[in-house]
Amino acid sequence: MLTERQELILKTIINDFTQTHDPVGSKTVMSQLPIKVSSATIRNEMAVLEDRGLIEKTHSSSGRVPSTEGYRYYLDNLVEPLQIPESVYTKIINQLDRPFHQVNEIVQEAARILSDLTNYTAFAEGPESRDVTVTGFRIVPLVGRQVMAILVTSDGSVQNQVYHLPRNIHGDEIEKAVRMINDELVGKSLAEITPEMLSKALGENANSKHASELIELVEDVINDAASEQLYVDGQINLLNNSSTNDVSDIRSLYELVDHDDLLANLEAYKPTSNSGRFPVRVSLGSELPNELLKDYSLLTAEYSVGSHGKGIIALLGPTNMPYSQVIGLLEYFRNELAKKLLEYYGRFK
Repeated sequence: MLTERQELILKTIINDFTQTHDPVGSKTVMSQLPIKVSSATIRNEMAVLEDRGLIEKTHSSSGRVPSTEGYRYYLDNLVEPLQIPESVYTKIINQLDRPFHQVNEIVQEAARILSDLTNYTAFAEGPESRDVTVTGFRIVPLVGRQVMAILVTSDGSVQNQVYHLPRNIHGDEIEKAVRMINDELVGKSLAEITPEMLSKALGENANSKHASELIELVEDVINDAASEQLYVDGQINLLNNSSTNDVSDIRSLYELVDHDDLLANLEAYKPTSNSGRFPVRVSLGSELPNELLKDYSLLTAEYSVGSHGKGIIALLGPTNMPYSQVIGLLEYFRNELAKKLLEYYGRFK
């Protein structure tokens, strides 16, 4: 552990570098420290911090910048979340205080609000949906051999997909399958609807040589309805924080962020140290699994909607972001998002 004075100096360097993005010298530290310390003492303490690997010298200046280890020490021991300004509080309340027709609309709006407030790339993943029940299923004919399968669940969500049917499946088979699906599945939770149940309901009862195609269609709709939906907003903000000018790297970065499994993959990598002081977890770029993310930090926060499950909100921004403000924002926002979702679910009791 560092001494109290060393911690103050490290905190001062990080705070100044966050604001200016310029290396920090001893004179700057001396002018900003809340205690009176000589310039020589500060230089000696900065040398200790450099020996400990917490700050490092750049080639272009005699000043120092925080290292990855310095940021990790700061995040584990020194950072304190700041209360969000009244203007930000009002903006969040106003943007969430409007009618939503589906859970996914709320989650998608959450990603948009977070990106708008921070100018970072925001992620929002909805709560698990396996406990909601099926309230209706329809297959609507479209043009040619296309049909739209529509699944309605007890939380008001409507899942629809367009399928192209094999040429030899007839309309009466589809109508019969729909009737059986409603008879067998309505009132059951998504978790209860297994491939075996579908096979029994449609395979044995439908007496159709095309039962396997119909079962596959229903499985797809059920799986999509039960899967956690990930929404991403502010991808363009990645370019503001990347050190690469390589077009292929930038394209790869975009593809990485748009990948459905991104959060699950990144969440598998724990920070080198995690004190658990706050509900917001910070993973620095060097702790993330992809070299393209070396200039970024990922902040994730879990929110709970009681019996309806848990979801995740996250921000991907520059390593030298103002952590106190952003952690404070995520702490507050996760609670407001949970309140909004509980209010929404309450409409269906």
